[in-house]
Amino acid sequence: MTGAMDLYTVPGCRVGVRPPTAADAAASAEAIRRSEHISHWNPADPNDLPDLIRRQGDTFRTFLVIDLAERGLAGRINVSNIVRARFCNATLGYDAYTPYAGTGRMTEALALVIDRVFAADGLALHRLEINVQPGNDASIALARRMGFRYEGFTPRMLFLNDAWRDHERFALTAEEWPGAEKTILPS
Repeated sequence: MTGAMDLYTVPGCRVGVRPPTAADAAASAEAIRRSEHISHWNPADPNDLPDLIRRQGDTFRTFLVIDLAERGLAGRINVSNIVRARFCNATLGYDAYTPYAGTGRMTEALALVIDRVFAADGLALHRLEINVQPGNDASIALARRMGFRYEGFTPRMLFLNDAWRDHERFALTAEEWPGAEKTILPS
C-alpha cells in the first residue's frame, strides 16, 4: 500500500483494500447510513472520514474495503493504537457495510490487511488485538476465523452508545499468521 490510490489485492480475491481519500467521503457516509446493523456495536459517524484521513500516521491507519466487481464500498478496517519498540502491537477494528456484510468479503479484506501489518515492508508489527462486545457474534466469528485466539474478558472497557461496554479480547502474533515473516525484537 504505497500510495493512497493503490489497491492491495491478491489474485482470486473479491475485494481490495486501500487507504481512504477525501473523494471517498460521500461513499463512506452513504455506506454507514445504509448499514444500520453496525450502530448497535459501533456508533460510526457517517461524516467521520475526513477526520480519519487527518489522523493517518504512525499510530493509526484506516483501510477501505472495495468490492472489485461492483467497485462498491464493502467495509472499513482500522489499525489503531500502533505502538512500536518492544511492544510492536496494534488494535484491529472493522465494519462490514450493507449489502456486503455476511458475504465473506471482510474475511478476504482482513487477510490482506493482516498480511501488510505483519510484513517487513508493511507495518512490521508483531501482535494484533481485536476487542469485541459479547453478543457481537458476527465479529467474534470473524476474529476466530482469522485465527485470533481468545485472551480474556475486560469489563467496562470502552464507552459506546452512552455506556461503558464489556469486551472480549482476541490476539494474533506474526508467528501464528501463515506466511508472515518471523520477526525478532527490533533494534
